[in-house]
Amino acid sequence: MSNQPAPTPLLIACALGIEHLALRTGDRSGADGPVAFVRTGMGPRAAERSVTRLLAGPAPADTAVLATGFCAGLAPGMHPGDLVVAEETRDPRRTVSCVGTELLVKELVRLLPGRTVHTGPLTGSDHVVRGPERSDLLATGAIAVDMESAATLLAAVRAGERPVAAVRVVVDAPEHELVRIGTVRGGITAFRVLRSILPAFFEWHRSLLLPRR
Repeated sequence: MSNQPAPTPLLIACALGIEHLALRTGDRSGADGPVAFVRTGMGPRAAERSVTRLLAGPAPADTAVLATGFCAGLAPGMHPGDLVVAEETRDPRRTVSCVGTELLVKELVRLLPGRTVHTGPLTGSDHVVRGPERSDLLATGAIAVDMESAATLLAAVRAGERPVAAVRVVVDAPEHELVRIGTVRGGITAFRVLRSILPAFFEWHRSLLLPRR
């Protein structure tokens, strides 16, 4: 009989149906332990409500949480299909530090050679960011923005100590504003990238060393 502890479960959260589709049709063969995919719905309130409910239920106390999906790049020179690995997520209420950023970057570079990976703060918003507002957010030090990651990770750590991370795919950027997802090349590129990065999430999950309670 093995004395190894039970694998830590992994919860991967996204907001949109198209993001959920990309994840559900990606390569899920490398998972090491239980993995659940949840579509939270759009916006910080929906994300926080959904994750809080899930972690208050039968989920083990040390479930790891990874927020993913699409984002808006803030820095000039970013392109659709670029990857963003958050060092931290920012919400007006709290900044949440991410775990295993270097490993995620390493795995994403290995998985998608030639694809640009950015690291830095990922900020939250309650609306789609357009035009000059990008510059205002960039001035705070953030490199990308989305509506759910910060709320997802905040809900996760409020529910108990656990490893959290956020990996996003740039779907629009200052020079490449997206009008409607899935109808332009940038949206299609971002979908394909998101669909291909599950193995990096599983490797991150596999590497976690959690204190056992």
